[in-house]
Amino acid sequence: MTTPQKTITPRVIVQMLLFIIILPMLPLLVSWHWGWWEAWAFALTNILGFVISRALMARRHPDLVAERAKIAQQEDAKPWDKRLLFLMGVGWVLLALVAGLDELFGWTALFGLALRLLALLVLVAGQVLAGYALIENRFFSATVRIQTERGQTVCSSGPYAWMRHPGYAGGLLSYVAAPFLLDAAWAFLPALLISVVMVIRTWREDQTLQAELPGYREYTQKVRYRLLPGIW
Repeated sequence: MTTPQKTITPRVIVQMLLFIIILPMLPLLVSWHWGWWEAWAFALTNILGFVISRALMARRHPDLVAERAKIAQQEDAKPWDKRLLFLMGVGWVLLALVAGLDELFGWTALFGLALRLLALLVLVAGQVLAGYALIENRFFSATVRIQTERGQTVCSSGPYAWMRHPGYAGGLLSYVAAPFLLDAAWAFLPALLISVVMVIRTWREDQTLQAELPGYREYTQKVRYRLLPGIW
């Protein structure tokens, strides 16, 4: 009963408000173009995707709420993962910021309506896939570590029957789609940064799980691909 009180602190709440509410709204806040429907779609998709997936996660795996809230307190988290998480956070801020500046100053306007609508569908699909992975996997921690105190086991159901890291795959879809939706070519640079870091994190996490989580190496023989079925 006391764990949520210890882990869900005011600092955690502020961080959640910053990354889940303010950052998705950053293109609108920077450009001050409140009629920019693509930016509204971007913000609402990210905010609703987070809220709905976390609500379903909390209902199915209440203990995972406390686990994910302790992202800054996990002493056994891999040191390299902390650096990668920082880079991903920087990339996320830059993507939203650059998209807002692109709109404000009119740097680029390359993509037609059909492509922007397709990007919105891809963004939603990425959110759904990432949320599905979160809800399905009771051990979907925010950091790379083996959760021995929670009796971590291999998750092979749901999207994990198709690929080994569906959460990252969903994130990649969302990040790649965002510059198209926001019609901001310069935003591809931070999107590329996030994508590269996410691929590296997937590779390092997969290595860690194969080396330290019982049964994971056998799971890799059944589900061969990490992110892209048929490719990698």
